[in-house]
Amino acid sequence: MPSLPSLRYTLSFFLTLSLPLTSFGADTCVPVARWVTPGNERATPLDSPDLMTRLAQRRVVLLGEVHDSFEHHRWQLQTLAALYARRPDMVLGFEMFPRRAQDVLDRWVEGKLSEAEFLKQSEWHKVWNYDPSLYMPLFHFARMNRIPMLALNVDRGLTTKVRELGWDAVPESGRQGVSKPAPAQPAYLEELLGVYQKHRRPDTGHGDTPRDAKPVALDDPDFLRFVQGQQVWDRAMAEAIAQAVKKTDSALVIGIMGAGHVMHRYGVPYQLEDLGVADSAVLLAWDQERDCKDLKPGIADAVFGIAAPAETIKTGKPRLGIILDGAEGKVRVSKVMEGGVGDDAGIIAGDVLIEMAGVKIKAATDVSAIVQSQAPGTWLPITLSREGHEFDIVAKFPASP
Repeated sequence: MPSLPSLRYTLSFFLTLSLPLTSFGADTCVPVARWVTPGNERATPLDSPDLMTRLAQRRVVLLGEVHDSFEHHRWQLQTLAALYARRPDMVLGFEMFPRRAQDVLDRWVEGKLSEAEFLKQSEWHKVWNYDPSLYMPLFHFARMNRIPMLALNVDRGLTTKVRELGWDAVPESGRQGVSKPAPAQPAYLEELLGVYQKHRRPDTGHGDTPRDAKPVALDDPDFLRFVQGQQVWDRAMAEAIAQAVKKTDSALVIGIMGAGHVMHRYGVPYQLEDLGVADSAVLLAWDQERDCKDLKPGIADAVFGIAAPAETIKTGKPRLGIILDGAEGKVRVSKVMEGGVGDDAGIIAGDVLIEMAGVKIKAATDVSAIVQSQAPGTWLPITLSREGHEFDIVAKFPASP
């Protein structure tokens, strides 16, 4: 995109031949088990050993993921192993854990906790609540090799407050040590506007659905608070990574986080540059069913083609695709996974869950219990509160999980 900041460092590749996106096969822009670098309608194939050697010389490597894809996490593990073989002095940072869980991560790596103790003491099912089997191979890799694990995130109450009140309205004592994010690039604002507009509740017509919202301007105060909330998330993780970089002159810092935080270098990489850490690389896994039109220059430094077995793309359990914050006596949505059931239903970050299937929601565990009881192909009525208005939506679960 024209407004992307240019990368200060680029990879030198063993193979320099540029091939058309479709030359690998019909409708295939990233062949399975191959690395490529995105380009204007042309993909440059990469020599994997050479690429890993060059990546191992960076200070930071960010591995963007689809949270509930086993194949994405297998790709992360494979990439970690390749980098570890070349540079064993490394630190692994995880979006999944708030900073208050750091002591638990330390004791896990030291071998002092069982899996059950680790998940309980880190409050996994409260702070992340994805199937832990998605991530346990990564955690065991760190433990086996005594690689320090770093909690990158902050408590969700901070992002919730920023989305509601704005950054300036949150006192410094309540910012959990996070500094003011660098202003968002215009291209990032446009992308976030599309996400925001998709689920924006109209100011009038309480019977309308969020998808019926009127257009929102880039300077809309509520939208700008939404942007600030997203940027606080990016800034917090970038600061944790930058601090790890400054603590050692030798370690490679690897970040495990959602792809939305790293694509196009809009999120965490952009905040890292503002913090003085420009030598970072962004890697993504590329699902075969993904539209090749998305493979734009700058989306990542390199992408790896995967073809996940259909039965392992999802965990098999009903999922709404949202992360909850139970602070201040309300069950509030702090994050919505793109393309999930909740996203399709119109739920956005900041919504408060009032009722589901006729049951009053008093705690996050109520939501989990109700969602887990849903049969494939059923509809779940939900009452939400947004900006002081209550309204109803219907979450439609797929016929097969």
